[in-house]
Amino acid sequence: MIGIHQVLATLGYGDAIGHEVLGIQRVLQGAGYRSEIFVETADDRLEPLTRDYRELIDVSRPDNLLLHHFSLGSKASRTAYALPDRMALIYHNITPPEYFVGVHRTLARQCFRGRRELKAYAGRCDLALGDSEFNRRDLETLGFPRTAVLPVVPDFSHLERTPNALVAREFDDGWTNVLFVGRMIANKKIEDLVRFFHAYQTFFNPRSRLLLVGAQSGFERYVAALHQLAAALGAGHVHFIGHVSDEELVAFYDVADVFLCASEHEGFCVPIVEAFYKQVPVIAYAATAVPATMDGAGVLFDDKEPMHVAALIDAVVSNLSLQDAIVAAQLAAVGRLRSRDFGGTLLRLIDRMLGCPRAALPRIAFDFWQQFDAAQELEELRLYRPSIDKALPLEAPPEAP
Repeated sequence: MIGIHQVLATLGYGDAIGHEVLGIQRVLQGAGYRSEIFVETADDRLEPLTRDYRELIDVSRPDNLLLHHFSLGSKASRTAYALPDRMALIYHNITPPEYFVGVHRTLARQCFRGRRELKAYAGRCDLALGDSEFNRRDLETLGFPRTAVLPVVPDFSHLERTPNALVAREFDDGWTNVLFVGRMIANKKIEDLVRFFHAYQTFFNPRSRLLLVGAQSGFERYVAALHQLAAALGAGHVHFIGHVSDEELVAFYDVADVFLCASEHEGFCVPIVEAFYKQVPVIAYAATAVPATMDGAGVLFDDKEPMHVAALIDAVVSNLSLQDAIVAAQLAAVGRLRSRDFGGTLLRLIDRMLGCPRAALPRIAFDFWQQFDAAQELEELRLYRPSIDKALPLEAPPEAP
């Protein structure tokens, strides 16, 4: 029996990629394939569902198919690259590194190198799948000759849990709650949310608060700068909630009056459709994949002048009939999204891959990745420290007689 296994650096709890990985496994196992998940790390709650990536070698076979979720390069990725199994790449997008310069140097370097390393897989994969049309086009730009879309079909089951009573009691009090859900990370432009909210609170509604729900770990420097911004503006009632449980997340959606997003780079943005599902009106910046994700629903804006966005928030919050119209359109968009045949699309793509000639296996020398990393470092010198690059010899000097 053919094995169709998934490979990724880490399996997170409650995030979009984690939901998709588990959904893919359910479809594959339901179709009769052997399907396991190989990772470097996993959330403690999901670790029993995974195997260590080093065990890939034990199950590797030329007629197997590896579904490789690429993210920034990893030991799991490089192990899968060298195996004889067929490979399909699933791409969730890599944020442009310039968003992290000055706030997270390590991540800036990882994103730069990740996008370059991704190109090495263009000839290795039978097919490269984006989880949105935006991501598929990005794969084409990066040089992948065979691409397709495996649509994101969010699993809303985690939003059916009983809402956390403490959250509901604390924030369901007649004040207007402006909500954002997502990692506290620079491309999400949380600083813009703070500025928008400050304008709204100052000129339209002093009985309002901003709820920023999402993981902060690893971005403490950025979050500290956000606290300083809020203090400098005099914006009160800005709550940095952090990572939450499913029950708490449900409660935050329940108490929200509007969902506000200023992100400038998204491959899909699952929290937007979660807000759609929970009937929270969405106001979002029209960048990258966001307009396609919203599918004609919600409210898009392309002017980040704080008073402009504050006026949009007020227009939605103060008009019940407008809220009803927005929510109705959002629920229709959710219906269209859920009507997509995710399982059927996945299985058709797998049949397409298994029925076509496979991509040529790469020739992997023992020091392949060491040489690749060295080339990366030289390219960084060429781009960012050109004076050093120009000082490097163009060719090796002749040997002394």
